[in-house]
Amino acid sequence: MTISPEELRSAMRNWASGITVVTTEYEGKRHGMTVSSFTSLSLEPALLSVSLYNTSRTHKLVTAAQRFGVTILAADQEEVSNRFAGRIPDTDDRFEGCNVEYLISKIPFIKGGLSFMECKVYDAIVMGTNTLFIGEIVAAKAIEDGNPLLYFDRKYGKLA
Repeated sequence: MTISPEELRSAMRNWASGITVVTTEYEGKRHGMTVSSFTSLSLEPALLSVSLYNTSRTHKLVTAAQRFGVTILAADQEEVSNRFAGRIPDTDDRFEGCNVEYLISKIPFIKGGLSFMECKVYDAIVMGTNTLFIGEIVAAKAIEDGNPLLYFDRKYGKLA
């Protein structure tokens, strides 16, 4: 016996999380999506994981490029989260109007974020409707000061 997707969504709404935007670039095409299923996995080697919906454009480009970036969003970046969460269709340029920066490749990171991590795909594990991408971090940059954008029960929040 298994629970329904709605039962799982309801239960997971009680999990507060930070918000990231996962980005990639492949053959001149760039794309990204808002992701809250993100975690650090290992210090040596430096590994993290993100979960991407199998039919998303971001998934397809990460698979092709074998590289991706993660921007941890700051408290004032709610609009960025919404933009990359699908308020801008998957087929449109979600980066239009966004200021970006780069670390070591053409992968764009959202300026104003708290941290940026560029990864090469270390492993990819298909799990139901999603793929768990494990990334080996090849470059990182952290901003010294700032508060994260949080998400809880379908609402954005900030640290007090």
